[in-house]
Amino acid sequence: MTVESATRRVVAEPTGPAREKAFAHALDVLRDRRDEFAQAHHVPRDYIDLLKKAGLYRASTPEQFGGEPMAPSDFMRRIEDISAVDPATGWVASFGSSLVYLAALPVQTQKKLFADGADLTYAGGLFPMHEAEKVDGGYLCTGTWQFASGCMGADILGIGLAGGPETEGKPITALVDPADVEIVDNWDVAGMKGTGSHAIRADRLFVPEEMTFIRGGASQIDEPLTRYPSLAYAAQVLAVVTLGAARGAIDFAITIGGANASITGGQAKGNRPAYKAGIARAEAELRSARAYFYEATDAVWAKAVADELITVDDQADLRLAATHAAHVGRSVVLQVFDVVGTGAIYANHPLQRYLQDALVPAQHAMLQTNTYEAVGALMLGLEAGIPSFP
Repeated sequence: MTVESATRRVVAEPTGPAREKAFAHALDVLRDRRDEFAQAHHVPRDYIDLLKKAGLYRASTPEQFGGEPMAPSDFMRRIEDISAVDPATGWVASFGSSLVYLAALPVQTQKKLFADGADLTYAGGLFPMHEAEKVDGGYLCTGTWQFASGCMGADILGIGLAGGPETEGKPITALVDPADVEIVDNWDVAGMKGTGSHAIRADRLFVPEEMTFIRGGASQIDEPLTRYPSLAYAAQVLAVVTLGAARGAIDFAITIGGANASITGGQAKGNRPAYKAGIARAEAELRSARAYFYEATDAVWAKAVADELITVDDQADLRLAATHAAHVGRSVVLQVFDVVGTGAIYANHPLQRYLQDALVPAQHAMLQTNTYEAVGALMLGLEAGIPSFP
């Protein structure tokens, strides 16, 4: 691909009331179209454009290239708000944070990528990593890469190549034009249907070396957001989707809890002891996990802003808070499902959206149960047992 082909000319609204209005409009449209996105198995480009206008796809573009980097907490609260309406769209929107990876590219490449605008949509299908043929000036890439969330609306895609001694074993990401690869429509899942996490296929596609970078490699840009731990941030933006899903589920249960009577003619569900206690416990658990999540985030962000050393313990705390948020959020949605009762088993019940989607983040490799064990190992002075952790 060439850098000239990477961007689409959609620009964020000016900071302030216009951008807030754009974000509110995007949420209103999402309420009307979320079922459409689930049925289509992806979030379409015209809706991605609304998120661009709301500033979500310049939130991790370096300031020196016209971006308006957002503090992680501010960005993730936006993702929470989207996820409370539709978690799958929140998952796609969360990759507005992923441009921090591109900071490892040569500076001249970054300058060209953002020359026509700071609002760039990036999606990656990085695994399984494939061996690429090294040729003069770059790589010939062949393979199929899975789980490219948001690929149907992306301006630029990343594919994973196996590293070697020169990368200290770290993987290489090669940036490609969506027009140069095949999107394999294989996203047939029970939860997060709308994320469009299809596969990417390429056959001897040439990628110039300047369009590649080491994933987790040193940033070539020195700004607060590029100092913030990128792998931990990648885990956090997925975990916060579950917090949004849990908020959406609780709010729904509170709304229907005020109904006058149940279908059996008994007292209103919300007036039953189990319903009242269940909703209160769910609220307390959600807000407790959320408080820890943002406390850890803000503590490390303050260090990034002050250009202070961010330690392994700091990074481990972010990973623990993210894993805990994903698992508690999932538990909260299941608690709400329990108290809502029989009606929630129907496929078209509104709670099914939150139930099916909230099960997914804690299944992600960055948030699975073994990350609890890895953090515990570090706390005890042992090896984490997971590559590149934290």
